Order: sequence, then C-alpha cells, then structure tokens
Amino acid sequence: MNQPAEIQPPAGDEPKVGLAQSSPTVGTFRERDGVLEWSGRQETVRIEPWGPDAVRVRARLGGPILEGLPGALLDEPPATGSTIKMEGGRGTLTVGSLTVEVDAEGLIRFLRTDDGSELLSEARAHFWWPGPRLYTAVGNGYHRLEQRFAAYDDEKLFGLGQHQHGRLDQKGLVLDLVQRNAEVGIPVLTSSRGYTLLWNNPAIGRVELAGNGTRWVADSARQLDYWITAGAPADAQRHYSAVTGRTPMLPQWAAGFWQCKLRYRTQDELLAVAREYKRRGLPIDVIVCDFFHWTHLGDWKFDLKEWPDPAEMVRELEELGIKLVVSVWPSVSPLSENHELMEQRGYFIGTQYGPMAHADWPDKEVASTVQVSFYDATNPEARDFLWSRVKRNYLEPYGITAFWLDACEPELKPGFQENLRYWAGPGLEVGNSYPAENSRTFYEGLRATGEEEIITLNRSAWAGSQRYGAALWSGDIGTDFATLRSQIAAGLNTALSGIPWWNTDIGGFHGGDPDDPAYREVMVRWFQFGALSPLMRLHGFRDPGMPLGPDMTGGPNEVWSYGEEAGAIMERYLRLRERLKPYVLKVMREAHEEGLPVMRPLFLEFPEDQATWTVDDAYLFGADLLVAPVLTAGATARTTYLPAGATWTDAWTGETYEGGTTVTVDAPLDRIPLFLRDGARLPVVE
Repeated sequence: MNQPAEIQPPAGDEPKVGLAQSSPTVGTFRERDGVLEWSGRQETVRIEPWGPDAVRVRARLGGPILEGLPGALLDEPPATGSTIKMEGGRGTLTVGSLTVEVDAEGLIRFLRTDDGSELLSEARAHFWWPGPRLYTAVGNGYHRLEQRFAAYDDEKLFGLGQHQHGRLDQKGLVLDLVQRNAEVGIPVLTSSRGYTLLWNNPAIGRVELAGNGTRWVADSARQLDYWITAGAPADAQRHYSAVTGRTPMLPQWAAGFWQCKLRYRTQDELLAVAREYKRRGLPIDVIVCDFFHWTHLGDWKFDLKEWPDPAEMVRELEELGIKLVVSVWPSVSPLSENHELMEQRGYFIGTQYGPMAHADWPDKEVASTVQVSFYDATNPEARDFLWSRVKRNYLEPYGITAFWLDACEPELKPGFQENLRYWAGPGLEVGNSYPAENSRTFYEGLRATGEEEIITLNRSAWAGSQRYGAALWSGDIGTDFATLRSQIAAGLNTALSGIPWWNTDIGGFHGGDPDDPAYREVMVRWFQFGALSPLMRLHGFRDPGMPLGPDMTGGPNEVWSYGEEAGAIMERYLRLRERLKPYVLKVMREAHEEGLPVMRPLFLEFPEDQATWTVDDAYLFGADLLVAPVLTAGATARTTYLPAGATWTDAWTGETYEGGTTVTVDAPLDRIPLFLRDGARLPVVE
C-alpha cells in the first residue's frame, strides 16, 4: 500500500511566521497559501478553508500533516476566499460566516464572523494535562486519538447516522462509531447552536455527547481530521453535501413501490407475485430477488435449478413495467468458484491473526455453515474483480442494473475490527468506510458501462455513501409499534447525515403474523409511513419462518396477505404513492442539486421556531407536506405540532390551521394525518 506523502512547503515565497507571545508555552503560527498552521510541543495543527463558511482541521503529533489518508471529503474543496491574521499571540482564519481563532497554546475556537459569538470551542480535560487533543501511542506511529469540545447546556445534537435508540436529539448519549446491522455510524453532527461537524475519520471509536463535554475518539489512527461549517441546518446540508458529494438523481422507477419478502425461492414464485399485482391493478415498480438465489455464496450468479431462465424473467418483468433488483453479498464461501483465485490475488480482507475467514454462513450442498471471507472493498483491484463477475453474470446476459447490497457492514462474526487488515489500512483505522467503498464498486462499475440511473440498496453506509447512489435501509428490526416509532428518529438523523435515500422494511423484519389482528394494525400504520418515506419498500421475515439456510423462506408478505380490511387500506396508500410520484421526484431533485434531504426534521425548514427542535414524531416530506404517523396501537386521533411561520391545511379534510399551534385531528385506521404548507396543492385525496 502506498504511504501518504507529507506536506512540503510550496516553491516560491517562504511562509509567513509569527510567534505566539502571550503564553509561557510558545507556539508558532504560519500562513501559507491561505492556510493557517500552529505548531508546538511536537504537534502540528493545520486549518484550511474547505468550502463556503467551512474549514478543515487536521492535527498530528510528531511530524507534518499527512495527505492521502482515508476519509469522506472530496479531494478538492469548492473554491472559497479567506483571510488570515496573526497578531497579539493569536491566529485567526475567516471563511465567510465562520471565524476560527487559535490561541498561543493551540486551543481552537469557532466563532460567528458577524458578532464574534462562540459556536464551538475546544476544551481541555484538565488545566495542566491533557489538553483538548490527546494522542496515546499504540505503536508504529498510530495513536488512540481524542478530540474534546465544550458542552453547552442548551445545545441539541442530531445526525450521527442511523440508530435504534429512538432519540432525535442525541445530547447525553454515547455512541459507538462502528458499523452493525441496523446501527449505522456516520460521524456528522448538526448542532442547534448553528454548526455542523464531520469527524473525517473512518476509524473505529465512539463519540460521547456528555453534559461536561463532547469527546470524539478514534481507537487507532495517524492524525486528527475534522470539518466544520457554520449556518442554519439547511445551509449546513448544502455545505456538507458540496464537500462529501451529492446523491445522483433518483431513477424514476425507484420512486414507486418496491415489493419483496424473505425470500422468493424460485423464478416461478417471484413471477407469480408480480403477475398477481398486475392482475389486481395495483401499482408496483420493483420486485427483489433476495439471497440464496445463487449457486454458492460468492459465485454472484443465478442457480439455474431454481431460476432456469433469468432472461425470460427479466423480459416478462419489463413488459409488466417492473424493475428486478438482485441481492449481491460481499462474502465468499470456500465452495465458491471465485474463492481460490481471490485468495491468491489478495482480494479478501486480511487478518492479523488466523485464517482469512470473517463469518460463518450457510451455503448450498453442505449440511452445516462454512467459514466465509469478505472481499476487500477498499482495494481497487478487488472492486474491479467483483464487478467483473457481477457484470458477466447479471448485467451482460440479462440487463440487470439494480442491486441490493446486503450484509455490507461487513457482517463480521465475531466483530473484531482490530484483527482485520484492509488494503487501505488496519481495521481499526479504516473499518467504518467499508460500506461506502462497497457501494462505490457498483457505482463506478455501472458508470463505466454507460449506465446513468444508479441506485443500490445498502444495509450500512458511511459519510459520502450518497455520492455513489447508495440508499440505506434500517436493517433487521422488530415488528411492533415501539420499533415503528424509533424509525422516525432513525430516518431523520440519517437525513441529517447526508443520506437522502432511506427506508425501512415496511412492517419490520423479525416476524409478524399476517393473520394476527394486532400485527395487521402495525402493518397498516407502517405501510402508511412507508408510503411517505423517501423509498417505499415492503419486506420482512414473516411467520411462519424457517431455520436459516438455502431452503428458507418467510410467510406471505404481499399487500393481499393481510386480510380484506388491511389490504384495502394498503391498496389505498399504494395509489397515494403513485399520485405523489411527481412530487417525490421534485424533492429528489432538490437532494441531487442542493443536498437537501427528502425526509426533514421540522427545524430544517423552521429553525427560528424553537418548538420545532423537540418534535421527534413527525417530519416534513420535502418542504410542502407535514407527515404525522400514527405510532400507538388503537389510536384514532393524533396530536401534532404545526410550525410557526406557515399556515397548514389538513390534506384530508381541508381544514386550515395557523402555525405555532398544537392540533388534534382524527386518525382512523385508514388515515395518516397529513398537512399541506401554505396552500400547497398535492394529490393526497383521490
């Protein structure tokens, strides 16, 4: 692996140098090409403009700043002007509305340029030692890194990816920075104080949002690296997406209804479901061919015993107006035809100790599980190899261009990242970037074939995943009202983490009896929420289930599987989604062009209304539609807050309310409360 090059002084003029004179511990400031550097006590801190109203901060102990380390930021930031001053023992760098102040001892404060008020400040752990940045050696130039910031009593904190704790405001929580099924670590944080911060480091670690300080921790890395911007949440989303990459435009076919279950075992079974949707006249845009459709895990091709004519299947689905999505896992069984070659070429994630086997998993033609390996998505040659097989076995013969990227955390058993050795670096240093690099495999592969409509469905993500056309779903979750409620916060925090394409398994994943009246109520309410989610996808492992293995499937999971009353309501919301498609695509274009999320917390549009910062059970779908899902069993009414600064019209009844009020509206089983902003016209009612 190539080692990153150290920064060298540019040719030409020598950098401007100033001494910090106001402290017994004297640091040195340097200005070079619009960049401010402070050095002292063997540490170098580099602060540089990185887009409008934003800077990037890097710090390293024992040498100059390293370039080329793994991270989420694009290689070149948007051009922006800045000014630097070095006087009075301080250095300041101003980029638009953000001013960065560094004192003589290297302590950094971030200020609003217009009034000098503090947005965020580093904080020392102790007046003597340690300071705001702590480097604890772990060997070979790596350190356990800690970055401390001050805490503010009135601050609310959002983002950080997708979690199942059910909290929108995450102040007071400790969150692991690691990828797990249903727990997605994306280290970008939006504050009610008017800043957004990206911890630009894919290392395994954690973030502590405590009452006595905020602390970011990387268990093993070579230098500190973070990015910060000033501005209201919507502006911050624009700035963040400009430096990490914006999502492509959502393909039109992906804006409709996706049908799947665990799992359709044969070509005949899948086609029978597709035909039945069309026979009933129900809208459907996508159907999914899930796992175990393959010969062996890691062959990445259909088992022709169960899928005898994929070309004919794709042809018929196209005639029905249905897109086929196929599941591709990043793991490779020792029985796979690709295993030996990939091992010889070094395409698997390596291990520090023991064999290159990362999980146990069932495979065909064996009675027990086998030890599978994950391909190394950080290795460009491994990405090219996997794509060559997907292209050869799915795209070229059948024209399949849409893929479900399951288990892409990667799903390790056990999850010992410290034992992994990636092409890009040790597991502890780079492990969180894996899902983004996996989606990159498919994005770059499809682009190379000329494909422009690209979307993959991913179970995990990292900062920047959105630029590779990655949609995220909330993983293998429960099937009750409590789990449904927690998805609102999960989706909104994902949206504030730069991932606009998000969805859940409608009805949840683990179980659910289609014949149980109580579960039918959960399904109806979840289906309503799904119809007003960025992507609408029905999935789950319904009762009666079967043991994990190549023969497994779950119970029926189609719209008509839930009885006459529930089925009729679900059909109604299928048709609502179909009517809203033009609006969905309009909002998706805003995500593509401006970086604004589709599913928005109320404060994104109404930051001046302080009440909106505490609403965690309702959201805006785009700018014009407020959605208040019903989240409790037996409810027939719903109370929700309507933001000040707009008038709101009940989309079902036409009654109008002034913003800044809490209203209670009827919510019988067939109705999810919806409110239109300032006279917006959307075809909610048929």
